[in-house]
Amino acid sequence: MSVLTSPRGKVEVVHCRRTESQDIYCIKSLIRKFTCKLFGKLNIIYLLWKAHVTFCLPVVSSSPLPPVTCLLLPVLLKKERGEKANLAVTLCNDKEEIMAQATFLDYPNWNVAKQDNWVSVFRELDSDIPCTPLNTLFMHLFVAVDEYSVGCCKEILRTVYKAVPELHFIFLIVPSYMSLGSTLITVFDQVGNIPCLTYEEDFAVHICHRHSHYPQLHVRKARVEDHDDLMPIFMRYDTILKETYGEYFLAELIEAQDEENHAVVCEVAGTAVGFMSVCSRVNMQLLHECFDLGPFHGLCFPHPDDVLEAPQELSVRRSQDAELRSSSQGSQKIVEESQEPVFPDTMENIQGNIAKEAASEEALTAVQSGSVSEPEDIEKLSDVSTGYAQDHRVSSRSLASLLLPEEPVHFRPIYRGASAAFCIQLFCIDEKYEARSLDFMNFVFSLFSDKNFCIISLPHLTPEFILIQNFVKMVPFSTCTLEQDLYVFHRAGLLKSIHIRFATFLDTPGVENLVSTLMLNKSILEDLDRYNKARKDPDGTLLQAFVAEVAEQIVGIAVIRNEMDIEYIRSHYNIEDFIYFSHHQREEHGHMHHFALNPIFRHYTKFFLKEILRLGFKSCLYYPVYPKSREGKIAVFQFQNPYAHSLTSALHYLVPVRPRRQIVYPLEKLGINAPSKAVSKDPISYALNHTNRKLTLEPKITVNAKIIVVGASNVGISFLETLVFCSHLKFNNLTLISTHGLPGKKLLDTEQRKFLASDHCFNDKDYALMSLCSWVNVVVGRMTGIDRAAKHVVLSTGEIVLYDHLILCTGQQYQVPCPTGADISQHLTNREVPNSSQRRYTGKVPCNHFTLNEEEDCFKALTWIRNNSITTEGNVIVYGNTIDTYTTVETLLNLGVSGSRVHLVQPPPASTITCINNYSVESAVADALAAAGVTIYRDAILAQWNDGLHPDPIYSASFTTPTKPFRLPCSMFFSFCEKNVDYETFKALNDTCLVYDGRLVIDTNFHTNDIAIRAAGSLTKFSNRYYSNEWTHSNFSSKEIGFQLAAAMLHLFDPTLEPVTEPPADLDRLIPMYKGAKIQGGILPGSYHYLHIAKPAIPTPLEVQMAQPNYGLEIVTGNAKNGTYFRIHINKYKMVETITCLSREPFPTSNYIRLFGQHEQLLNNLCARYDENLITDLYSYFTEPWCLALFHDRFIDLRKELRQILASKEEEDLPSIEQLAHQIEDEEINPTEKPRQYLKRVFEESIYKTLVERSTLDYLHYNRYHLPMYAWPGII
Repeated sequence: MSVLTSPRGKVEVVHCRRTESQDIYCIKSLIRKFTCKLFGKLNIIYLLWKAHVTFCLPVVSSSPLPPVTCLLLPVLLKKERGEKANLAVTLCNDKEEIMAQATFLDYPNWNVAKQDNWVSVFRELDSDIPCTPLNTLFMHLFVAVDEYSVGCCKEILRTVYKAVPELHFIFLIVPSYMSLGSTLITVFDQVGNIPCLTYEEDFAVHICHRHSHYPQLHVRKARVEDHDDLMPIFMRYDTILKETYGEYFLAELIEAQDEENHAVVCEVAGTAVGFMSVCSRVNMQLLHECFDLGPFHGLCFPHPDDVLEAPQELSVRRSQDAELRSSSQGSQKIVEESQEPVFPDTMENIQGNIAKEAASEEALTAVQSGSVSEPEDIEKLSDVSTGYAQDHRVSSRSLASLLLPEEPVHFRPIYRGASAAFCIQLFCIDEKYEARSLDFMNFVFSLFSDKNFCIISLPHLTPEFILIQNFVKMVPFSTCTLEQDLYVFHRAGLLKSIHIRFATFLDTPGVENLVSTLMLNKSILEDLDRYNKARKDPDGTLLQAFVAEVAEQIVGIAVIRNEMDIEYIRSHYNIEDFIYFSHHQREEHGHMHHFALNPIFRHYTKFFLKEILRLGFKSCLYYPVYPKSREGKIAVFQFQNPYAHSLTSALHYLVPVRPRRQIVYPLEKLGINAPSKAVSKDPISYALNHTNRKLTLEPKITVNAKIIVVGASNVGISFLETLVFCSHLKFNNLTLISTHGLPGKKLLDTEQRKFLASDHCFNDKDYALMSLCSWVNVVVGRMTGIDRAAKHVVLSTGEIVLYDHLILCTGQQYQVPCPTGADISQHLTNREVPNSSQRRYTGKVPCNHFTLNEEEDCFKALTWIRNNSITTEGNVIVYGNTIDTYTTVETLLNLGVSGSRVHLVQPPPASTITCINNYSVESAVADALAAAGVTIYRDAILAQWNDGLHPDPIYSASFTTPTKPFRLPCSMFFSFCEKNVDYETFKALNDTCLVYDGRLVIDTNFHTNDIAIRAAGSLTKFSNRYYSNEWTHSNFSSKEIGFQLAAAMLHLFDPTLEPVTEPPADLDRLIPMYKGAKIQGGILPGSYHYLHIAKPAIPTPLEVQMAQPNYGLEIVTGNAKNGTYFRIHINKYKMVETITCLSREPFPTSNYIRLFGQHEQLLNNLCARYDENLITDLYSYFTEPWCLALFHDRFIDLRKELRQILASKEEEDLPSIEQLAHQIEDEEINPTEKPRQYLKRVFEESIYKTLVERSTLDYLHYNRYHLPMYAWPGII
């Protein structure tokens, strides 16, 4: 907050923020004729709408524009400067009224120099101004309220210099005949004139220097008299040091300086405003044991006795596993960077460059911010070097353990050279000057001329302050138990002379040296060679290669191509969350294939990306991450396929782009009206990452909290997906603990029948589009214990994983049934045997017994079937009465197992509600089973395996029934008894004293009785205090539960969200009711494709539901036995509440899911047409072109926009349509005609009809690439 005073004495409290879309119209009102003459003809709506991207948590809407803006932009947008601006800042007062706005780009306006070659022009203008692309921006627009314009201008410039620490110069170019006016002339000085490139006219160049607004800091050795200035800053953040070491600990620390310990301060006007204590004593052995320091040669000087390579017999296994780890630990892909960033023989040259640059910097004047690194024991910190770092990353596996050998013990280099690092023991700075924290580094490195690295340790929950944003966070080993994170900064990182340029032939040796340790180095060098020789790919695609150069050494390489598939990207990914697509030329979209940057200079990653865009004349870059194959040799296969891209250390500087839900088109029916092949094609799915000009100066909020998710259930995956796609947040410590790692390995071919039914939350394609392995660390193992005091999870391997927030989403699984032990020779019935449903099987699980819970289990069963000739001989018993029993039987039949050898044994049902709950469907399935020869046994309870003898393997199974027992020979036994919580999970929860009452007890905010542990999904139940035991998370969509769990937790990490308000006392006892559809589907016996979509509800027999007086209407076409059955239930509010499909032909499931919750009139007056016998086949009805818009992912946005139009008051003398409806309902008005006819007449006679039509046509026009089958004005 700052205070501005006008010449008339008026006072305004103001603050700066990034420009947002809603600022457009206010800013437009500030434009004067003088503004247009100064900056050129402007279209402010376009200039500012996209000058900034406002990140938000995607919920449902995917429209890139607010409703009103959607109507205006197609007409008004002309210029592209704002869409491609690097930085736009708005100044507001305390009432959020806009006072001023400024827009900045990284190249000049008025066409006085080419975008990629302006540096030489401006250096010729004044050789004393060392402007570079790193330290220079250009002002392209400034507007302000006249009365406060001078103060607004200075405040915006101060904010810009604070936000971009590398920035030193801001240029302003105006026509030479124009004066700057009374505002800009106070901050800009003219340096000369330059001609325009396109027409004969000179332009005046003006400059604004950093030192006039937010200068660098003056740093010196600390003195005892600085104590009084510094103590208030320390006390503002923490009092622990004072309480531990006494009131004068700081003075004592300053007095204790020697050759190994130094204390420095930064000062402003003679007052110390920041402090740093550094020490050269570092416990290198501990650091080598805990962290992967290979990229920095172990923080040691090279020594002849260093052991840097693994023994030859381990090298192959290690190289494959290293790539596997890097793929799953996307946030720390150090493997992608050079192992020896700067060679020792060039260090002297680099040090000379640092000294030279330091001498040429502007005078240091100011001081800085406020972040404190406080170890409990300063001496201990010196010994430990940078304290404890704990990020506990256990190597993940991308395939099931059955496909991969056990993880080898990784080789760790041995470094025998002297330490090359010193550590920061204590750091604190006034918040006002925090943005200049890096100014300390030049001075402290000069104190240790023999050291090349500065390191600092921080508790991992410490918010990421400005200083450590320039450091590299090190990856800890899986065995690390330290409780702090380690950050490293190299002396060469101080160099500001980094130069990004196009690659040449002469750069090849340097690039070879840089990428020599990368697994895709050959591909990088081949692409570099193609660029140098032809500038094109063999297929003619334009190729561009860029290098980053420091001190005449290549430290980075990037290779991009023109993005040739941009129509597919636009139609399949929500890139319009970040750009306005229509204002980017096709050739401005780039596809990044390779990016590697020496880790010393990783803090320049965004600058490297920004320069790629500027020099390459690109506005957007895309980076795809393709899924791995299911073959065992993952790394080798991935690098040999044509989609191979080098993993990029820049991934965290890009934003993940959400995939779009696609319409399943009836292409044959549409004919020439079908979408283009670029839209409707189905290539290999990939996850898309993106950056653009606006994002290069957009910071992310770093979240270092350790968030551990146990269980790869749909709830857990949905939770992780929601966090990952929060584009403005960077989660460094997301970890998934799962028995088989991440799902989506495609172990079963897509054309094969699935053993298990699906809830249609996620499929293999969805997993590929998310690429969670790029953002989530995966621990393959089982949770066997939780230590709540130490806050760690114990795994079955004995390893521990520490957490700050533990999310339990293990769900429920099918368990091995426990035989009752009844001897069927005694002819016992079910009444005479003990109830064993609550007993746990504790014996050895037979090798031919299968409980299928995950894809890996199904793959094991499939492998057993093929390896043991089950398709040709032997009986298969399927035991259970869930829908999975039917899908498994169908899979067995499809694999070739004879129906006569398949026995479906159903235990007594636990309730009167069947798993399908539809007699027509059940009857068709029963007939199909009978036709296939499958024998069904009902109300049978498992008595014994092998007549009570050793059960492994199972040769026979005995069952009791209400009448007489029976025995079946058995080669495979599938068990689908009732699901329950896994015993190991239950024991871990129970032993740690989490409240467990049949399931894990939670409240409405997902909390257990431990505030740090949350749980969701079928593992849980609501506390008894809610008096709703019949409602659990099992009644709702797993995907929605995971989303809501993430939304509840985001308030802990995202400062942009509104604070959560406590519900009123009377509402605190209400459980949340989620609205997403509950879905189940699969392929049932008879090759019936089955789908059931329903609202969340307490299970009730269908007959009981239909008997209710307010049930609604049932619409049925076709016949279940013929495989043409389609049933829709319309509730009393005329909304689609239930959909059931049973068909012998595949149908577009994703389309039908979109019908849930729609009003029947939206379905082309479905009820009226059905009553008139106009609809005989709903399958055909929903393939007609008129309905395809209903399946579009942005149709919900159109509905919201139309609702907003009808709810808004568009005419002063008339109420809105919504208000009219309420008045009729409240009998405030009594129209002579029927209410519906009255509202229809008012609608047609008012402006609302025109607005609705215009909005609908704009929607169809904007989405015409998806919906070309609709006509709109201009094409007919």
